[in-house]
Amino acid sequence: MTSTPTARYSAASAYWGRASQYQNSEYEDQQSDEDDNRLPCFRVFLFATILEDAITQLRIFDECNTELKLTKVMLDMINLLSNKYSIEKPAIKDELDGIDPKRLGCLEYSLNKLKADRDLTMNILKDTYFNLTMKHNFDNLAQSVFMFEERNDRLNYLTTEEAKNKGLCRELNRQLRQQRNHFKSVTYDKNNAIDVLKTSLQDAEIIAATRNRYVEGWQRSRSEQHEQTIMDKETPPTNKIQEYKMRIEQEQHVHSEIELLFNIKIQEVIEKVETWMKKYDTDIEKIDLKIQKVKNLHENTYERRLRLEKTLVDHEVLAKNWTRFKEEREAARQYHEKMQNSAITIQAWWRGLLVRNQLGPYKVVLRRKPEKEKKKK
Repeated sequence: MTSTPTARYSAASAYWGRASQYQNSEYEDQQSDEDDNRLPCFRVFLFATILEDAITQLRIFDECNTELKLTKVMLDMINLLSNKYSIEKPAIKDELDGIDPKRLGCLEYSLNKLKADRDLTMNILKDTYFNLTMKHNFDNLAQSVFMFEERNDRLNYLTTEEAKNKGLCRELNRQLRQQRNHFKSVTYDKNNAIDVLKTSLQDAEIIAATRNRYVEGWQRSRSEQHEQTIMDKETPPTNKIQEYKMRIEQEQHVHSEIELLFNIKIQEVIEKVETWMKKYDTDIEKIDLKIQKVKNLHENTYERRLRLEKTLVDHEVLAKNWTRFKEEREAARQYHEKMQNSAITIQAWWRGLLVRNQLGPYKVVLRRKPEKEKKKK
C-alpha cells in the first residue's frame, strides 16, 4: 500500500541533515553561483516521490468521484451540446465574464471553481515534478506562487475599487434625488404657469369665435354676390363647354372600345406565351433530370474506376512483393545449395588428403612382433 506524502516526509526527515550537509559541502566547492531554486539530488528525489504520490491520489480522487462528474455533466449539458453541434461561442476576454454576482453561491459556479482548482493544482504538481526530474529545481512552483500573489493583489485592488465605486454610486444617487426634487419643484411652477396660460387661451378662443362668426357671415354674403355676377358672365361659355364635353366623351368611348379589342388580343398572346413558358419549364425540368441521372452515372462510374485503379495498384504491389519474395527465396536456396556443395567438396578433398597422407584416423599403425620371436633371435 502506498504511504502518504506526510508519512514519507516524516520518515525521511532524519536523513536530511547528514546527506544535505555532505552534498551542500560539495556544491559549495563546485557551484558557488547555484540558483536559489535548485535542490540537492536527495531532496529532489524525495520531493519528486512525494509529488508522485500526491498526483496519483488526486487522479484517483478525481476518477472515483462519479457523482460529481454526473452533476457537472448535467450542469454543462448546454455547453456540451453546443460543442457537439459546433456552435460558435462568444470570445471570453475575462474570467469574470458571464458571472452573475447574485448567484455566486449556486452549484454551477461551485463545481466550476472546484474543477478549475483541481486542474490548476494538478498542472502545477505535474510541471513541478517535470522541473524536479529534468532540471533539479522548482522554478515552476515559485512562478506559480508569484502568479498567485499577483492575482491576490489584483483581487484586493478590485475589491478596493469596488468599495470606491459603491461610495461613488451612493453619492451619485444622492445627487440624483436632489436633482429629482429640483425637477419636481420646477415642474410644479411650470404647471401653474401653464394653467394661467390655459385660462388666457380660453378667453382668447371665445373672442376669436365671436369674430369668426361675424367674418363668416360677411364672407358668405360677399361670396353669394360674386357667384351671381360670375354666373351671369359664364353661362354662354358653359353651354359651349358642355357641348365639347359630349364630343370628347363620344371620342373617348370609341377609343376605349378600340383599346379593349387590343387588350383582348394582348391577353390571348400573353396566355399563349404563358403556355409555352410552362412547356419550356417542364422540358427544362426533364432535361435537368436526365442531366442529373447522367451526372450520377458518371460519378458512380468515376468512383468505380477509382476503386478499380486502387485495386489494380494493390494487386500490382502484391504481385511485385510476391515476385521479389520468390526471387529472394530462390537466391537463398541457390546460396544454400552452393554452400552445401562447397562444404561437401572441401570435406571430400580433406578426407582424400588425410587418406593419401595417412593422417588422422587413417594413419597406419605398425604392429609389434610377438615376444617369443624376439627371444628366439
